[in-house]
Amino acid sequence: MPAVSRLDEARQEIRRVILDFLEKAGLPGLDELVRLDVPTESGHGDLTTSFALKVASRTKQAPRALLQRLVDGWPSLPMVEAVEIAGPGFLNFTLNTAWLAEVVNQVRANPGHYGDSDAGQHQKVLLEYVSANPTGPMVVVSGRAAAVGDTLARVMAAAGFHVSREFYVNDAGNQIATLGHALALRLRELGGEDVESAWPEKVYPGDYVKDLARAYIEENPELDARGLTEDDYPDLGSWAAERIRKGHEETLRAFRVEFDQWFSERSLREAGAPESVIDRLRERGYIVERDGALWFTSTMFGDDKDRVMVKSDGSYTYFVPDAAYHAGKFDRGYDFVIDLLGPDHHGYVNRMRAVVEALGYPPERLEILIVQLVRLLRGHELVRMSKRGGDFVALEDLIEEAGVDPARFFLLERAPETPMDFDLNLATLKGSDNPVYYVQYAGARIHSVLRQWRALGADTVPVNLALLTAPEERELVFLLARFPEVIVRVAEERAPQHLTKFMTDLAAAFHTFYRAHRILDAEAGVRQARLALIEAVLAVNTRGLALMGISQPEEM
Repeated sequence: MPAVSRLDEARQEIRRVILDFLEKAGLPGLDELVRLDVPTESGHGDLTTSFALKVASRTKQAPRALLQRLVDGWPSLPMVEAVEIAGPGFLNFTLNTAWLAEVVNQVRANPGHYGDSDAGQHQKVLLEYVSANPTGPMVVVSGRAAAVGDTLARVMAAAGFHVSREFYVNDAGNQIATLGHALALRLRELGGEDVESAWPEKVYPGDYVKDLARAYIEENPELDARGLTEDDYPDLGSWAAERIRKGHEETLRAFRVEFDQWFSERSLREAGAPESVIDRLRERGYIVERDGALWFTSTMFGDDKDRVMVKSDGSYTYFVPDAAYHAGKFDRGYDFVIDLLGPDHHGYVNRMRAVVEALGYPPERLEILIVQLVRLLRGHELVRMSKRGGDFVALEDLIEEAGVDPARFFLLERAPETPMDFDLNLATLKGSDNPVYYVQYAGARIHSVLRQWRALGADTVPVNLALLTAPEERELVFLLARFPEVIVRVAEERAPQHLTKFMTDLAAAFHTFYRAHRILDAEAGVRQARLALIEAVLAVNTRGLALMGISQPEEM
């Protein structure tokens, strides 16, 4: 079991004292109201609580008077250095610096897993992300979903969840036949026909289909494209879709994103899952017939309108395999099902929650996170980097120009549901204005110091962490202590931007410390304490970057 973090240990002891005081004051059962948070502004201690304001209505005393009684009888705790009443009824705690500094040894004892916890209580989570249609190259917004989903998977696993990663392959339906139509046209073009002048409006025009056509000819050199008919489109489309899917897999692997399963829509249809989900809804009384079509009465579950499942011609709408897929997710025994979807899926949320509830699953166990668009800029100018034609920016082009580390960091910096601008000039800058460079350089600096120290030989001076008393040292110690709760927050709120913020803060605190204090030239005891401190900072820096799928170079 992971060790209790230093801050949580302090919280537990302080809460124990507060709850004991409240019970003796005739105010029992207030556990939920006593929260200890890290203040958002400096100057308010290390932990703060506003419980006195929340219980004021239950006591005849003013909040400050109640707090004064608590402070007057406050016991001696090894982790608490000072207790202060502030404002109308806040209680601020400053932790003992020497006690807090022991976090350095916690980190050094388990550097590769410091921050792990059991917060997730081993709940099973299925994370589905990217799921880009296999009808064209992977685009940058899919890369954002990949970075977010992969980071959430890594962080949630560290926080004690059992996480499965899944990519849903839309390899069935009209879009596959449409892709086959496009491929047939490009094959005819290779045979000398003019296809551009009469290109169908809804058939994929991108130059990448020309690459597919050339590859198809290599595999089928005897093909006479003039004999291709509409009946050939589904098979051509399936061939092209699988080749594109393999390209997606290669691009994502280069982006350090792997999946436990690539789930095929075709396999879902072949197993009869669409028919099964309609039967289940019908048995529950949520399917009605109108004008020859079958409708799901989703308005009964908060949707803005009922949804067609089977059209009057007997064909399924796209909603049916999606409903069947989600039913299968819950049938596989997952406690939480999390979908990361593109910006064109806002209307999808209510209908999918409705069908999940109609099928008897807890709707709150389905979480849908909309990952918003990315604008690619060079300075202030909008950039289009596609080398393959079509109206898109390919993820592999972004990786080629910006690199994996900057691309992942930048795509994680903003909340996923917020549209973002990606500045290529900044991403490729080798300087402190580039946030990922700034964070990685902190680790590289520490590697350099440790190399110099190892070159000087061993030192028998024991490590005394109580010597870490400078404000810059304490700031680093406190950030190290906060790292476990950052991991939990990212996991529970599904919000990776908090990790990039923490990593930037840690790097800034280290660079400030590095400029203010000597390390190798310091007095022996202080030198050893500072070496232990930066060793712990390096461990957390490396671990935090790894959770984002980003490397920590030893030299820069």
